[in-house]
Amino acid sequence: MNLPKELRYSEEHEWVKVEGDKVRIGITYHAQSELGDIVFVELPEVGDEIEADEPFGSVESVKTVSELYAPVSGKVVEVNEELDDSPEFVNESPYENAWMIVVEPSNMGDVDELMTAEQYEAMINEED
Repeated sequence: MNLPKELRYSEEHEWVKVEGDKVRIGITYHAQSELGDIVFVELPEVGDEIEADEPFGSVESVKTVSELYAPVSGKVVEVNEELDDSPEFVNESPYENAWMIVVEPSNMGDVDELMTAEQYEAMINEED
């Protein structure tokens, strides 16, 4: 399973990468493989506030539409606009090209509450 060790993971299958005082957020390899071919990604605007455990956007696949849940609360400071034209990046490169948003967390400690790669893998194995 493709699970970068330096990332943190949410129960809703988002990943978080700490970059100084900001975090980069996307969905996991496991999530995109369950969804199938992604055809559309809806993301918030720069400046929007997101709340932990609340939806901040959605991904549409040939099978379904699935909400994206914020792993942390904070302010959106960057949005991956390449996903507008290339939603397939989510399937091809979930941890590199398909990051979704960059957030300034209101509490950086929230990141520590997220799962490690080992904990996330154990959760997935329990689901299967």
